[in-house]
Formats: sequence, structure tokens, C-alpha cells
Amino acid sequence: MDMSLNVSLAQKQVISQNMIQSMNILQMSAVELEEYLENLSLENPVIELAEPEESDRHQTDLQRKLEWLESTDSQNRVYYQQDQEEEFLPDLRGNEERLDDYLLSQIILNGYSEQEYEVIAYIIQSLDERGYFTDGVSQVAGRFGVTEAFVEEMLHEVQKLDPVGVGARNASECLLLQLLARKDKCPLAETIVSAYLAELAKNHLPDIAQKTHSSLKEVTAACEVIRSLNPKPGSSFSDRENLRYISPDVIVIKTAKGFEILVNEYQYPRFTVSEYYAQMLAHTEDQEAKQYLQEKMAQAKWVSDCISHRSATLSNVMRVLVDWQQAFFQNGKGYRRPMKLSDIAESLGVHESTISRAMKGKYLQCAWGIFPLNYFLASAAVKTRGAREDAPEGQEKTTDHIKQLIRELIDGEDKKKPYSDQAIAEKLMERQIVIFRRTVNKYRQEMNIPDKTGRRSWEA
Repeated sequence: MDMSLNVSLAQKQVISQNMIQSMNILQMSAVELEEYLENLSLENPVIELAEPEESDRHQTDLQRKLEWLESTDSQNRVYYQQDQEEEFLPDLRGNEERLDDYLLSQIILNGYSEQEYEVIAYIIQSLDERGYFTDGVSQVAGRFGVTEAFVEEMLHEVQKLDPVGVGARNASECLLLQLLARKDKCPLAETIVSAYLAELAKNHLPDIAQKTHSSLKEVTAACEVIRSLNPKPGSSFSDRENLRYISPDVIVIKTAKGFEILVNEYQYPRFTVSEYYAQMLAHTEDQEAKQYLQEKMAQAKWVSDCISHRSATLSNVMRVLVDWQQAFFQNGKGYRRPMKLSDIAESLGVHESTISRAMKGKYLQCAWGIFPLNYFLASAAVKTRGAREDAPEGQEKTTDHIKQLIRELIDGEDKKKPYSDQAIAEKLMERQIVIFRRTVNKYRQEMNIPDKTGRRSWEA
């Protein structure tokens, strides 16, 4: 048996618990960091969470932001004026009325029997987010041991409630309920929603005119009435129920000198080291207690350093992002530039994983709305070619920019002779943007823009 001893040199990177904690804090959103600090204060007795800043301090900061805006950005000014007004009002979010509560409040005093009320209440609570009843009459009848005719009668009671159209079983019935409730009746509109809704969706108005033995002018007028209706009467309630209240981690404000970047540090509480435990550490002779307190003090200091590092890293990332996306913050969504993690990492001289953690789960508020930071990581859809001033050689265009151009072309077209997808592709080619017809079709559908036929105006 041959036995030998070999010595080899290998390099390994060991990730400490502190490094893991630092990376975790870096990728926390403001809300997650707030929760983390609250839980940490329960585990670490030396940590004392500071009391929330007094409202006058916060109000002063809001006023400072308003002053930065001057008269250069009315949209941002509106945002922060609303912020200032709402900051000191009671939070009424929990009091937003739900659709089922609103409907149930209308039937309380209607004198229904116990069984009638139970079936009506069940139907109301079965409505989907649009306000539609999709469970089926037979299913409800079987559940309560009643006839389908009885359930139909109770469903009609629901359909009498406000908002008009609620309780419908499909879009056609929803629109018909609204037409029947109108004082100025339109029999042709009722016929169209009852029998020709598919043709209306495709804007095939000449076909509808032929099938209903009406003039194109009459059909056009009837369709305008239909388009004024609400096909989803419950949506305004569901929107309020499902609305996410996002606290932005970063706020970008346009000023006369450029853009100001604010990292939102108001969301999570400040913390200090307990003076009581600091004195105990200084005077105790109990070695076990001293070691315990030293560990907890070290943990508090490390967390404080991690939070400072998080803020500094996020500020640095945002400076690069805002500088890169100047056109977006100046002009809006259609002007987002292609940008990758590597672009920011190279600018800051750090690893891409650090940038990824700094941006993860965080939101930015600006004049154009609230966006996740990852929204700005956009790849190029096409590269322009040619030497036009507005399309320099090799300039990359994002999907947002292409969609914006398509929308502008469609908005400016002659609605009696709208552009086909191929014509739009050719128009983009004139701007040195090479894009295929099928890609135009894909982007148009993503923007919920009808095809050529659907956009055509049939008015004489």
C-alpha cells in the first residue's frame, strides 16, 4: 500500500454572519427595515427605538421640499402639497366602503323575508370584482333548497341596486341593465348590446347597420351611447379594496438646478443605545453579564453601520440612475433609456450583486408616478440607424420609446383612414427605426389599442 502526504494551497471566501446581515439590510425596503428594527429591539435590550419625530419637524421638511420645487415642476408640487395636507389628517383608509357593504346597506329596510334576505345577501357576496354574478342560479338554488325561479327573482332585486349594472351575468346584460335604466331610451343601442356586442368590439359598424336595417349614422350614435356606459360597475370599489399603499424609498424632485434625490429615512425609526445598559456595562463586575452586553452593543453598532451603508449605497445608485435617465425624469415614460445593472456597477466600481440588492423591492416617486427601481433596468428593443439628428447612428431605443412613437403616430392618424401595422412599421422606418409589422402588432395590443378596423371612424 502506497501512502503519501500532499500539501495544497486553496483560497476560500468565508461569509460571516455580519456580512450576511449587512447584505440583508441593504436589500430591505423601508417598510421591511422598519419591521426588522422593531423585532430587533425586542431581541436586543440595549436598543431603544427613538420616539417618532414631532409633526412640526416633519412639516418643516415637507415645506423645504416644496420650496425646492419653486415654479419649475407643477406636478411634483401637487404631489407634495397633497402629502402635506394628508400628513396631518386622520387615516381613513380602513373606512373605504366595499361593494358588498354598499349593496347590503341598500336592502336592509326593504322588507324582505329572512329567506329572501339570505339569498340576496349570498348573491351580493358572490359578486366578482367587476360586480358580476358568475356562480350560476342553479348552484345558489341547490345551496338554499329553493327553486331557480326564486333565485332569478332575488337576482333581479340585486340588479335594481346602485351602481346600475351590478349583478349582471355578463357584459351584455350589464350594459343592457344600464340602458334600460336611462330616461332617454335608445332601442337600437339595446339591440346592439343584446345581439351584436362582438361586432361592436371589432368596430364593424357597417355590418351592424346592415343587420339592424339602420343607417350608419344611427348606429354610430347608438354606439356612442353604449360607450358612455360602465361595463364594470364594481371596479371602483374593488380598486379601493385592492389598492396598495406604497411608501417610496426614494423621492426625485425636479428643481431649477436639476434633480434633488431624497432617500426616505422617515419610514423606519431611529434607535439609540440604552443609557441604562451602557452604565451597567461600565460598572458591572459580572463577566458573563459584561460579555453579553458587549455582544449586544456590538450588534447595535453593526446594525447602525449597516443602515448607514444602505442609505449611502442607495443614494449613490440613485445618483447614477437619475443621471442616466435624465430624459425620463424630464419628459416621462416614453423616454426611458436602456440601462443594465452592469452600467450602474461600472459607474460606482462595485459588484452587480450589490446594485441588485440596493434596488430590490424598493420604489421611487417622481413627477410621473411611483415606480419600482427595477423598472429602470430596461433592455434595448432596437437600435436606430442613419444620421438624422433625432436618431443618431447606433442609438438604442427601449420598448417604452417605441410604444410612445407608435401611440403618437396613431393619435395623429386620419381616423377615416387609419394606419395598418405595416404602415406604422414603415413610418418608424422613416425615423431610422427598424421594426417588423408583427412587433408593431404586439406592442399595439400591449397598449390595448385596437387594430386598423377598430380605430376607424365611420362618420360621414
